Parts: sequence; C-alpha cells; structure tokens
Amino acid sequence: MGMDAPNPPPPLFLSTQEGYDRWSALYDDEGNPLLPLEEPQVRRALGDVAGLSLLDVGCGTGRHALRCAEAGAQVTALDFSSGMLEKARSKPGAANLTFIAHDLTQPLPFSAAQFDRALCCLVLDHIPRPVDLFSEIHRVLRPGGFLIASMMHPALMLRGVQARYTEPATGQKVHPQSYPHRICEYVMAAAQTGFAFIEMSEHDVTPALAEKEPRAERYVGWPMLLLFKLQHVADRPRSALA
Repeated sequence: MGMDAPNPPPPLFLSTQEGYDRWSALYDDEGNPLLPLEEPQVRRALGDVAGLSLLDVGCGTGRHALRCAEAGAQVTALDFSSGMLEKARSKPGAANLTFIAHDLTQPLPFSAAQFDRALCCLVLDHIPRPVDLFSEIHRVLRPGGFLIASMMHPALMLRGVQARYTEPATGQKVHPQSYPHRICEYVMAAAQTGFAFIEMSEHDVTPALAEKEPRAERYVGWPMLLLFKLQHVADRPRSALA
C-alpha cells in the first residue's frame, strides 16, 4: 500500500515586503486568474501612452511598466520588493525604464506635477491607509492626468481570499500582509484627495476565464477585480503624508 502524501505545513503569514520577495520567482507563471482578468482592463482604461511620462506605483515584476515603455511611454516604476524589482529588471526592454526601490507607505520621491499618467495595480490592499497613497499620487500627477488603480475585489475577503501563493516544494500557503479595505474606503480615499471618478467598474470571473485558468473555477460569477479610472483635479487638499 502506498504511503499518503504528507500534509503541507500550516499557512505562513509574512510582511508584504518579505512575502513578495519570496513570491517573485513564481509570480508571472503560477496561473493566478486575477492577472489575465486585470491586464486587459488596465490596458483599455489607460489608452494610448506614447510620448507620456508614466509612473507605475508598485510595479511588481514589470508586467504593466514594460508594456507601457514598449508603447512609447517614459516609465518610472516603483516597488519595495527587491525580488520583484530583480525579476522586472531581468526582462527584455527593462533598460528603457527607470526602476526605483521605494516603500509606498512613505512620500513618493518626486516633485509635484511630474507625471502625465499613473498606475497602481493590485497594490492598495497591501497599504494600511489608502488615502495616503492616493494623496501622494495626486501630488505627483499633472492637472488633468489620470490614475488607473486596480484592486483585488473586497468581496473576495468575504470568502476568506487574500493575496497568497503556494510554495511548490511543500504546498505551504504563504500570505503577504493584506488589509481588508471596503469599496467605500477606496472611493472615499480617492475623492478626499482630489480625484474625480471617470470610471469605477467591477469584473467577475467568467466561465471562459475559468476554462483557461482552472484556479478561477470556484469563483465563477463572483467579483474578483475592482478598477478605478481617476482624473487629477487641480484644487486638492493638503497631502496626508506632508
């Protein structure tokens, strides 16, 4: 009689930075259904970026930043995970971007009104006070500029789901620190810092996505992605981080 497979170790809860450092080697190739759901929506909302200065706040492995640079944007990409930045810098085209290691709970290292566009993708659920980061992104955007922000839908928290990955060798679930923000918290944080809403959309897992990404099957019909398109308004309150 064959031996039963050993049970995986109990879940491991890490700081956001350490969790993503460890996740970086797997992040692009593990079949996370949130990525193929999110990426076309970000491309659609962002539109043509040729000739524009673009800030990617929490760039991860560079999945959006590299595409925007290839499309003709002048891209500056921030992340505080050295593992994620190392992965991004190893990809073709990375020499055309500026990568900066930075803790997003601290003021952004840029002068005011420096960028035409900003991205903040699948980051805000790892930020303890979203209003602080919205405020800083507003500060560094030029008047009339846009921010595209994507978030794991807060409804997933009702199903006990947060950002996590599985260690292939052991089957252990690893959870970088997340914060269970509600939709109203994100909406009020954006509004209070001087952004005007152009779009707010929610995106469910479809049967077609589940067919391509088996991990999504259990969430068919459930909202997985929340996306904002926000425009900079010139009159704004004082930065919450100033």
